[in-house]
Amino acid sequence: MVIFEQMRANVGMLLQGINRNNPEKLATLECYVEMQVKDTAYDLEANPAVLRLYQSNPAFFQTTDTAQIQLKALTNLPHTNFTPCKCMIGQILYLKDLLETSLFQAFWEALDENVDLLEGITGFEDSVRMCICPVVGITYQHIDHWLLAEMPGYLSDSQLKVWMRKYTWRADESRQIFICSQEENIKPKNPVEKIDFDSVSSIMAFFQ
Repeated sequence: MVIFEQMRANVGMLLQGINRNNPEKLATLECYVEMQVKDTAYDLEANPAVLRLYQSNPAFFQTTDTAQIQLKALTNLPHTNFTPCKCMIGQILYLKDLLETSLFQAFWEALDENVDLLEGITGFEDSVRMCICPVVGITYQHIDHWLLAEMPGYLSDSQLKVWMRKYTWRADESRQIFICSQEENIKPKNPVEKIDFDSVSSIMAFFQ
């Protein structure tokens, strides 16, 4: 991680000034992307710069690096990280749309058809699951076991138990999973006005 932070600082300096659009920087930036992919790290500032250089210098375009950058941004939904990475690969845009509309089963099926895009990307599926599970948490109070297994990627029972423990979800005898009581997510605010003695005195004096 220390090496990554040092590289992040170096790249940050590299992208400053009038030479930030120089395609000669691509070799360093592509190495930085590869480092992020292997270390499950992410740099929102640097990655769109790579895509901009590809757009302005088509001869240097690399499909693999482009896919990796966009897939890394995908794992950070629902944050707006994907916005600067305007999609240059249609399949990834489709995956993004499926995630954002909570069509999770369709997402995993589409991902399975484009599994070659994930080559070399460490921890992609788990990163996506960490986007999906909070959505499940605010949507359901109870959910069928089979449906919950499908949403994070058609998990086996043992895999699902790992995620259930992580989010403190509980199964009952009827194969229903208790997610949470939605009342727990609603925190009503009770406004309290503090009226001091001076305020009361001034009001009483006004009516005398």
